[in-house]
Amino acid sequence: MSRPDKKVLVLCYGNPGRLDDGLGAAFGRRLESSRLQGIDIDIDYQLNVEDAMAISEYESVVFVDASVEGNEPYRFTEVIPEPAVSFTSHSVDPKHLMSLAKDMFGSRADSYALGIRGYEFNEFDERLSPKALRNLDLAVEFFKKAALGESFRDALSSEPESPEEGRK
Repeated sequence: MSRPDKKVLVLCYGNPGRLDDGLGAAFGRRLESSRLQGIDIDIDYQLNVEDAMAISEYESVVFVDASVEGNEPYRFTEVIPEPAVSFTSHSVDPKHLMSLAKDMFGSRADSYALGIRGYEFNEFDERLSPKALRNLDLAVEFFKKAALGESFRDALSSEPESPEEGRK
């Protein structure tokens, strides 16, 4: 379905046991079932400094996580590498990870963040809210279309449709 000459890593992260925080993992599972050529998917609870080495083997990287606030149904942005003053094992930001991949492993990958808007985060349960599920559907469709395009950079200018439009 996607162009086989692309080599893309999709890093999906979040905690599926905390309601909508599991949007990243849910996205990854849905994408796995699509079997897009040239796209590798990694699902984890959080980003790790070890991901920097894997990133260096790809042309593009897309970070997918739940978004606590902001655009609905999702927001797709470019990640600009930025060195971190320090790293912890509990919080690695995509921009710092990209900087590490560049500095330590010579990565030249383009990188993007797909933040899927979630609404419920303050309970422990393995389900997604109805509104988050709609946003997930739209984000998956967006990604599939973007993966078919010439580059993910082209998808930066596309406006996501509202969750209401996605129900038509």
